Amino acid sequence: MRATARTPKTPADRQDDRPVVLEEITDENWRGVADVAPADDQRRFVAALGARYLLLSQRGGLWNSLAVRAADEVVGHIMWAYDDEDGTHWIGGMVVDAAEQGKGIGRAALRILLGRLAALPDCREIRLSYHPANTPAARLYTDHGFTPTGDFEDEEIVAALSADAAAAVAAAG
Repeated sequence: MRATARTPKTPADRQDDRPVVLEEITDENWRGVADVAPADDQRRFVAALGARYLLLSQRGGLWNSLAVRAADEVVGHIMWAYDDEDGTHWIGGMVVDAAEQGKGIGRAALRILLGRLAALPDCREIRLSYHPANTPAARLYTDHGFTPTGDFEDEEIVAALSADAAAAVAAAG
């Protein structure tokens, strides 16, 4: 399952006086996404560059990468997938460039993606996973209503949010 290449940009959420949008990966933005790099202390939790996530999307056949743009600049990456074994949607590979962190961009990107996924006709639950030591991620996801399921994906905590709750979070934006 892959998103269409020319899906319009999602509605904007304003952070740091710049509109934040999610957009499909294109010939014009892929290099910016590939160059996204987290803060050094986050590299034990996320890939060192957005390029890894782009490759997972292109070569793995499961993940759908999206560019995170603030105004005219690519500032991050987020990806999603559908698990046809259990009927859930997953969020993964979210990274905001180190220079852009602390400005609400990650929160805005997550809210926008929650609204986008919740609007899909087959969406009933959204899941994600994070490392137990990644307290900023745990706080971000808890603040958006995700609750741990008790399951683990490798050594990461799996958390879930119903599609109705995700739609409400996105609408409250």
